Amino acid sequence: MPEPTDTTQTFGQRVRRLRERRGMTRPVLGGLVGRSAEWVKAIECGRLAVPRLPVLLRLADVLAAQDLAELTGDERLTASSYSKAAHDALPAVAEALTTYQLGAPDEQPDPAGALLDRVAEAWRLWHAAGAHRTRVAALLPDLLADVQHAARAATGTERRQLLAAQAEVYHLAQLFLSFQPVPELVMLTGDRAMTAAQEADSPRAIASAAWYMNHVFRDAGERHEARVDLAMRAADLLDPERDADSRARWGLLHLAAALSYAKVGRRGDAERYWDCADCAARSLAGVHPYLMFGRGMVDAYAVTMRADLVQGREAVEAAERVDVSAVPSATRRAFHAVETARAYALQREPVAVVHMLQKAWAESPETVRYNLFARGTVAEVAVSGPATVRRDAEVLRQRMGVPVTA
Repeated sequence: MPEPTDTTQTFGQRVRRLRERRGMTRPVLGGLVGRSAEWVKAIECGRLAVPRLPVLLRLADVLAAQDLAELTGDERLTASSYSKAAHDALPAVAEALTTYQLGAPDEQPDPAGALLDRVAEAWRLWHAAGAHRTRVAALLPDLLADVQHAARAATGTERRQLLAAQAEVYHLAQLFLSFQPVPELVMLTGDRAMTAAQEADSPRAIASAAWYMNHVFRDAGERHEARVDLAMRAADLLDPERDADSRARWGLLHLAAALSYAKVGRRGDAERYWDCADCAARSLAGVHPYLMFGRGMVDAYAVTMRADLVQGREAVEAAERVDVSAVPSATRRAFHAVETARAYALQREPVAVVHMLQKAWAESPETVRYNLFARGTVAEVAVSGPATVRRDAEVLRQRMGVPVTA
């Protein structure tokens, strides 16, 4: 939930409060919004006025402000109304998540094997090219209800297996809900996935839930210490030498820690944990079937890490070394293209930025449409970018359904 608005504070004071809450330095915040540390200082000290809407939206995103009122003091403005898109299937998915079956259904539950196959198919659809959110949203309500029903009816090993599958369905729901204007439901799905994984008494399921909870914590502005602690406690439950699946999840959790440290500008810690993830990925012959952990994913996240550390040149260099063609996930390939665009944005290269967003759109439109950086960037470049790409950005803005900003 957004924090109550203190109308006695200035815009600069609100920026400073949110920045310090996230544990960010001025150089880190400035870099993440494409400005300098001196610009942040001037904003916080009141020497500069409130920036234009595209930059304001970027500040809200980086500072995890759910409402623009947290920055501006104007209760009429919400960041989600400008920066977040709502999927047509959102009401149906939200209803499925908030409907409680308190009685025992008359029907016999589906066999566990058939349900596990349906969960695996949902993951395949999520990673396939095209409208992945739309496809998965059509499955989620029935899949969630059927897995819950079967888990309640089962006992022993089969019940634990179904609870782990239930956690995976909540992961899919969280991914569908992400970057939509329902942060409370994103938190709900993350928490329910962790609860199901713990009830399953499955270290592997707990590890996956910790990875997705790290995303929830980052979006909610939770301090990096809590995120890293959760990831490492979950990693301690795994034996990475046991098998490839355990090693992949162990590496994924170290990647989560690297990203958390990068968000607050702690380069040495970020690189140390990324090295652990990289070592785990190098030891694998392929990629995890639904988590997609492997060499390509870790290399691609190096771009995210460098961009979060505001190392624009290093981020671009990392992007140029990555080959994600072998990653069997259109959503992940498109996300990497968006992150590469973010790296070029740090280098003030708008032509490359728009080119990479176009590439991401061709790979997975729904990945781009719901990405906050992409939405804010096309709005800004369409209005004030160089003439060579302004029209291209405007076409993307219209395709993505991003409102015209003042």
